[in-house]
Amino acid sequence: MPTISTTGALEAASKEMISTARFTAEHNAPVWGLVSHFTLKKGEDTGIFPKFGQFTISDLSEGQDMVDEQDLGMSSVSVTTSEVGAKVVLSWKLLRQNVAANFQTAGRQFGDASKRKREADLINLFSGLNGGTTLGAAAAAFSAANATSCVAIAKTDKYGEDLAMIVHPNSAMRLARDTTTVGSGTVRPLPEGYSARLLQNAWTGHAIWGVPIFETGNISRDSSDDMIGAIMGKDALGTLTSQEPFQGKTNDLSLRAWELVYVEDYAAFEFDDTRGAPLTYDAADPATS
Repeated sequence: MPTISTTGALEAASKEMISTARFTAEHNAPVWGLVSHFTLKKGEDTGIFPKFGQFTISDLSEGQDMVDEQDLGMSSVSVTTSEVGAKVVLSWKLLRQNVAANFQTAGRQFGDASKRKREADLINLFSGLNGGTTLGAAAAAFSAANATSCVAIAKTDKYGEDLAMIVHPNSAMRLARDTTTVGSGTVRPLPEGYSARLLQNAWTGHAIWGVPIFETGNISRDSSDDMIGAIMGKDALGTLTSQEPFQGKTNDLSLRAWELVYVEDYAAFEFDDTRGAPLTYDAADPATS
C-alpha cells in the first residue's frame, strides 16, 4: 500500500522551508550586516529618525558668564516601508514524482531571492552617499595605494569609528594582489564587532589601515566593467522593518497544488549621508592565462 503524506508531514516540511529561507537570506546578505536596523512598532506606519550635530566646548575664565550657546543641530529622516514578496505553486503531481521539487527547495529559492532583493536595495543607495561625490574613478584600479587614500579621507571626514569597505569580488582580488604575494592572501580572522554569522562568507581576510574589506557579487558592473562600492560607517545606511520574512501555504484542492507565498515589509534608506562615500573602481574579470 502506498505511503500517504499526512497534513502533519506537510506542516513539518513547511517549517523546514521557513527555516531554510531564513538561513539562506541571513547568510548571503553581507551588506545587510553592515548597516543599522530598526523595527516599526505595531500601529506605526512611518519611522522618524533624528540626527544631531556636534557641540563645541570652550575655554572659560573665572567670573565670566558663558556666552557660547550650542545648537542641537537636529534634522530627521522619515521612512515608510513597503511589501515585497514572491509566490510559487507546486502541484501535487510534481511533489509526488519529482524528488528535487519540495518545500525545502522552495525555501532555499525564497531565501536566495530575498538576499538579492535586500542587497540590491542597499547597494543602490551607495551612489548617493557623500552628496553623490565618489572616491576613485572609472577604470581606476582598486590598488593598495588607492584604497589607503580612501580610508584616509574617510577618517579625515569623520565617517565613523566602525568603517567598512564593500566592493565587487574582482576589485577585492586586485587589492589582494598588492597586499600579498598570492591572490588569496593570508586570511585573517573577522575583526571583533562584526557578526561572523552574517559576514563570514563575505569577509576577504584583508584590512586597510584597520578598515575591513568585504565583497559581494551583487554589486553590478556598468558597460565598462566599473563598479560602485562604498566605504561607510554603520550609521550611513539603515533598514526599517514592519514585518519580518513570512512564509505561508494554501492547499488549492481544485488546482491540486500547494501555493507558497513569501512576504517581507521593509525599507532600505540613507540614514546619514555624511557617514560614507561611493567607491568607483574597475571590476573587470582578471586574465586567467
